[in-house]
Amino acid sequence: MLPGRRRLLLMADALSATRRGQLGRRIRLLVAATIAYNLVEAAVALTEGARVSSAALIGFGLDSLIEVSSAAAIAWQFSAKDPEAREKTALRIVALSFFALAVYVTVDATLALAGQQEPRHSPIGIGLAAASLAIMPLLSWAQRRAGSELGSRSAVADSKQTLLCTYLSAVLLAGLLLNSVAGWWWADPIAALVIAGVAAREGRDAWRGDNCCR
Repeated sequence: MLPGRRRLLLMADALSATRRGQLGRRIRLLVAATIAYNLVEAAVALTEGARVSSAALIGFGLDSLIEVSSAAAIAWQFSAKDPEAREKTALRIVALSFFALAVYVTVDATLALAGQQEPRHSPIGIGLAAASLAIMPLLSWAQRRAGSELGSRSAVADSKQTLLCTYLSAVLLAGLLLNSVAGWWWADPIAALVIAGVAAREGRDAWRGDNCCR
């Protein structure tokens, strides 16, 4: 038996039914908050990205929509009376959203490096990236803690997707600031390629179920 699966069984046995119910409700609330925030984030990023011709902002907005699909999968799982029965399917959806994110960011960064279009200065984009950099780690930490205690691989995987959004927020903020201050338009796509590699790795781990409770 895999070590992660063994830990999952031990933790499930140790939890009382009352505690499992509390953790399930907590995860549902955190997922709902993540979905709501990411919908707002996507709307602002896509609108502002189109206004200032920023591939980074548009990519960030699309990433937010991918995050919504991942969080929705976890919400669907924990809406069942027996969430464990939907664990594998939810985990697959989370993994596929990671892979989709990795592919999109790679293509978007490559096009940006080709110099197709240089973005204009965006104070709104900078503010959005800074807000996400502050909010997303808190949501990720809370969901990861609850998911780890419950022994839910899909909840832990989704928390790592939320944390990845934090990394993208940092990349976006650095790119927008460097473009505004120093004119280094290429800084964002270079860092985005690194994030794409991280997303691909996390997708692989989620697909295998290797990310539980670490």
